[in-house]
Amino acid sequence: MEGSDIRIDKEGIWYYRGAHMFRKEILTLFFDHLQVDDQDRYYIHLNNETYYLDVEDAPFVVTAVYESETPNGEKQLDLLLSDDRLEPLDPASLLIGEDNVLYCRVKNGKFPARFTRKSYYQLAQHIDSEDGNTFHISLSGNKYYIK
Repeated sequence: MEGSDIRIDKEGIWYYRGAHMFRKEILTLFFDHLQVDDQDRYYIHLNNETYYLDVEDAPFVVTAVYESETPNGEKQLDLLLSDDRLEPLDPASLLIGEDNVLYCRVKNGKFPARFTRKSYYQLAQHIDSEDGNTFHISLSGNKYYIK
């Protein structure tokens, strides 16, 4: 495989040489071995081989947002990611990109994740503004401003 044989589109759909990759066990294996180099190029390192990917936007997509509680009873927002794993939102990592697309950092801040329209609307239920120009999420008594 050379550079662009594997591609992730902006909706988080994986392709190999143009064919949609849909087998869950293969995608799970690829997500588990996904890395990023010093030049922000994404690759899979598996069985002592490295396969670079073409990533149209972000390697992870937020497909849903859920409200939950931490073990000490504080409100938390959880993200369902395109790898079918759930992780807590790091609200300090929220940012607005081109075309007003919302992103955050996932996997301990290692990767960016793009919010789908559906997940953005789910998160928007938790977004507040004092002046109509700056927006934030309030969790555990803290305000996290969206950059």
